[in-house]
Amino acid sequence: MRKYLNRVAVAALSFAFVSEAMATEWNVSLWGKRRAFTEHVEKLAELVSEKTNGEFTLKISYGGLSKNKENLDGISIGAFEMAQFCAGYHRDKNPSITVLELPFLGVETLEQEIALSMAVYEHPAVKKDLARWDATLLMPSPLPQYNLVGVGEAPKSLADFEGLSVRATGGIGKAMATVGAVPTSMSASEVRQAMDSGIVKAVSFAPHAHMSFGTIENGKWWTTNLNPGTVNCPVVVNTPALEDLSDAHREALLGSVDEALEYYVTQYESKTMEAWGPALDERGIERVTFSDEEIAAFKEAAAAPAAAAWIEENTARRLPAQELYDLVTGMVANGS
Repeated sequence: MRKYLNRVAVAALSFAFVSEAMATEWNVSLWGKRRAFTEHVEKLAELVSEKTNGEFTLKISYGGLSKNKENLDGISIGAFEMAQFCAGYHRDKNPSITVLELPFLGVETLEQEIALSMAVYEHPAVKKDLARWDATLLMPSPLPQYNLVGVGEAPKSLADFEGLSVRATGGIGKAMATVGAVPTSMSASEVRQAMDSGIVKAVSFAPHAHMSFGTIENGKWWTTNLNPGTVNCPVVVNTPALEDLSDAHREALLGSVDEALEYYVTQYESKTMEAWGPALDERGIERVTFSDEEIAAFKEAAAAPAAAAWIEENTARRLPAQELYDLVTGMVANGS
């Protein structure tokens, strides 16, 4: 009887060790707080846990693992297995995906932004570019066109941006420079303090970020239709960690991306955009709308020069820059 009990105990202990070995927990590095911008990651974590009966979990941290501008570095050394970052934070580290941040690409919907991003992410040159950091692109964080919230006197024409200090990254920053603004790049978490101290007079964000990072708390005006572009903020995974997953866990992760993105879009379009107008009204923020002629002139001044400079710069990096640009603009032209 004692031998039988011992065998049962050994078997139970062995089962416990096997179960523990099968369990996988990934650390995920985000920043700020939970908001519309992170809902696809939150949904992905929920789906992965459900599909694996809790054997594979994503442990999400908001700022506890790394600074946002260091997330790609953390992925490269395996400090955590998944992270979100924005291409404009370190353009030299991920030049291939900055094609998606060029101004005035003409993207109109979040679904279109997803399609463009995923097409670019699948390009062999882009995969090779991110492989330098042991990073595999998993999914984008689609954002609508950026516009400005500012303090002081509201601009009445594009000429009023002359000399105005603006927080604007990537292609949006270059676009704002063409109308005389002085773009400054800083992380989202630094923006409110910069506005309060007068370092910047206006901030370029998507609506959710204006609400999440407090720019509308002291903002006086909002541009309704500048629409110079958006930023591309992918979610990436550490490639060795992805390869080390069991087939079932890898399928649970990759097979949940589409559903996570669909959830994100629904949440953004319903909750965030429905809350945006009332948030402006409650605070008495003036809406500034520019004429069609001024917007057309802005686009003409910013779009073509930025695209030409991007192609020249990244061709010199031995990237197929023209091919990537044609991929994006071709999809936009076809309504993809």
